[in-house]
Amino acid sequence: MSVPVVDPDQYFVQLDAKRQRIVEQFARFQAPTLEVFPSPASHYRMRCEFRLWHEGDDLFHAMFETGADGVKNTVRMDQYDVASQRINALMAGLIDAIRDCPELRHRLFQVEYLTTRQGEALVTLVYHRPLDDAWEKAARELETTLNVAIIGRARKQRRVLTRESVTEHLHVAGRVFSYQQVENSFTQPNADIAESMLNWAREVTQGEDGQRRATDLVELYCGNGNFTIALANNFRRVVATEISRTSVASAQHNLALNHIDNVHVARMSSEEFAQALSGEKTGRRVSDMQLETHDFSTVLVDPPRAGLDADSCEQIARFDEIVYISCNPDTLEANLEQLGQTHEIQRFALFDQFPYTDHCECGVLLKRRGQSD
Repeated sequence: MSVPVVDPDQYFVQLDAKRQRIVEQFARFQAPTLEVFPSPASHYRMRCEFRLWHEGDDLFHAMFETGADGVKNTVRMDQYDVASQRINALMAGLIDAIRDCPELRHRLFQVEYLTTRQGEALVTLVYHRPLDDAWEKAARELETTLNVAIIGRARKQRRVLTRESVTEHLHVAGRVFSYQQVENSFTQPNADIAESMLNWAREVTQGEDGQRRATDLVELYCGNGNFTIALANNFRRVVATEISRTSVASAQHNLALNHIDNVHVARMSSEEFAQALSGEKTGRRVSDMQLETHDFSTVLVDPPRAGLDADSCEQIARFDEIVYISCNPDTLEANLEQLGQTHEIQRFALFDQFPYTDHCECGVLLKRRGQSD
């Protein structure tokens, strides 16, 4: 693993290399022209974590880089051009504030930052020792000094001093949506690209003349409601599923925060939803979804890096329209081999979530063959 080297002068060179790679990799699927969404060339990452390295009296942020010889080397990080401007300011401020404060510094080994484009910040301090009242008193003073919320973590301990989340605001189709982002849960790290992805997904699922469709959307792996909230107005109703209890709670909070009332979030896996849809699974959670009253035209999936297994591909192929958000082009390619038997690609996008790395995020709109526009 290597630490990305930020070079804004070379940004569009590396982005074009990614574009060419994706075009070549997916050429056999006869995809339309690839839509490319660039990231800011620096300071694009809203969350980061670092080790806190102690060398005598010195203290600094650190990351690790594996050399050609396989040895893991410590890289001192006084600033990190990948991270948001707010994180960079906090890195220096935190070190200055805790260097001579034993209550905060002693056995501190990791720090995690979660920020928003508006400057809100949550800092998690992780320790190899129990946290006591003396730590909390010093941490509350640090909250005031840095103008942040602080969480302390240690073995079997989690002390939330003020709050456990920040709220990001993203502009989508002329509206501002608000998203609660909870500490230690998944959030999109690049806010500008998150905004691009939501705008793209909203555009490709719009009804005629931008009107709400008369049909319904099902979303698998909905997380904190990232896509759910942005797409809800395009459909009559939405059923969103998610297995993580924390994410379900956050999704429900975000729906209320954005005054969206046509979405039902169900805590279940995609496999359980498939069983519910086919009538194999019953119970209160299933009856609450009222699946018999829905007319699902579209499915949205945003799976983990492993992609979808064959059964899941078969499940989503039942829908006329598929929106597939992928964080791994290789598993996307494998899934399209199966999905391409019934569906064809209508829109194809590259989102540069992680500049200066090989990582590519893609968005694909597929429609059932014979039903394309």
